[in-house]
Amino acid sequence: MIVSNSSPLIALAAIGRLDLLREFFERVLIPPEVRLEVVERGAGRAGAAEIARACWIEVREVTRDALLRELAIHVEPGEAQALALACEVSPDFLLVDDYQAREKAKDLGVRVVGTVGVLVEAKRRGRLQTVKPSLDALRTLFAFRLADKLYRQVLDAAGEGSSS
Repeated sequence: MIVSNSSPLIALAAIGRLDLLREFFERVLIPPEVRLEVVERGAGRAGAAEIARACWIEVREVTRDALLRELAIHVEPGEAQALALACEVSPDFLLVDDYQAREKAKDLGVRVVGTVGVLVEAKRRGRLQTVKPSLDALRTLFAFRLADKLYRQVLDAAGEGSSS
């Protein structure tokens, strides 16, 4: 089971790979703000309908209000709720791409994985032949911010770099 923030769900849905989350983690928990961002405010955008229909993506209320207020000082509302929920339910990972949210999660002892990490794991498990087309699709279709240096590092880690 994982807890997810908005952007990885949207990104994976946009490139047609939301299925990887169900396969790898079975259940994905999201807080109400993430559902609001993705499904309601994101209606008509990439992935909104697919995410709304996914019965394995479950909305879970956040109960630790004091922690939520503290986190909201440092990160956006959806990320704050996802972080607080992760602290409550102790998932395998928090799925988040935002650097500040990832650092805050690490401070709280929550293991993190990002969209790119899911794709690399998919290749490792034989679910993707190559990572490069998915990375390219993220950068093109979703305007996913991935510095050229990191892009090359990811391809190297996936065995697809120029030295491979």
